[in-house]
Amino acid sequence: MIAVSESVKKEILDFFPGTRISVIYNGLDTREFDHVCEADLRVFENKHRLPKNYALAVGHFEKRKNYLRLVDAFAQLRDRGRILPLVIIGNDNGEWKRVEEKIEAAKLRNSVTTLSGLSDLEVRCAYKLCSLFVFPSSYEGFGIPILEAMAAHRPIVLSDLSVFREITEDKGIYFPHDNIEAMAFAIEKVLFSSSETARLVEYGKGRIEAFSFKNSAAQLEILYNSLS
Repeated sequence: MIAVSESVKKEILDFFPGTRISVIYNGLDTREFDHVCEADLRVFENKHRLPKNYALAVGHFEKRKNYLRLVDAFAQLRDRGRILPLVIIGNDNGEWKRVEEKIEAAKLRNSVTTLSGLSDLEVRCAYKLCSLFVFPSSYEGFGIPILEAMAAHRPIVLSDLSVFREITEDKGIYFPHDNIEAMAFAIEKVLFSSSETARLVEYGKGRIEAFSFKNSAAQLEILYNSLS
């Protein structure tokens, strides 16, 4: 059996002790981000009328993505005078209406944008243009958006999940997923610290190499040969 992370492996073993499990991480072709050109960025930016600086969240609109608390965190930032637009990209999986209602209730309609049905190129453009990527999920088995943000050379702020610490080797900025104040503080800490931003970007540039398809293929080959 193959698991996409040590965290998922542990979950499986909790239910099926003794199962033989190999961990092979999901991969990403970083060249897709390298090929995004300036013209692509301008077309995307103009089409969606995005602000120059914004935080980005990517993932389907579903409860475990924790977008309701994310909106509340941005309301806290607004109340402290830290005005930062937020863009959330994802297709509806049952939670979009509640997120929109939260945005209205928090009086953030002018600074929070939700986008759905984007092409892969448009999503890559959104990563390249953002100032910060935030991943507030309450549960994930892996976290492809972390790799995408690294490939786009963006700083990342993450909920404190074991799999997120695994992917980022405990070198990221984390917050408890159910603590709105801590989430706001973590976002503020990175966004308004050029040194912390630079550290996270440089770390991501190196770390993303571990998730190349070449590495994944080599690990699969080794596993296959061991079973022959």
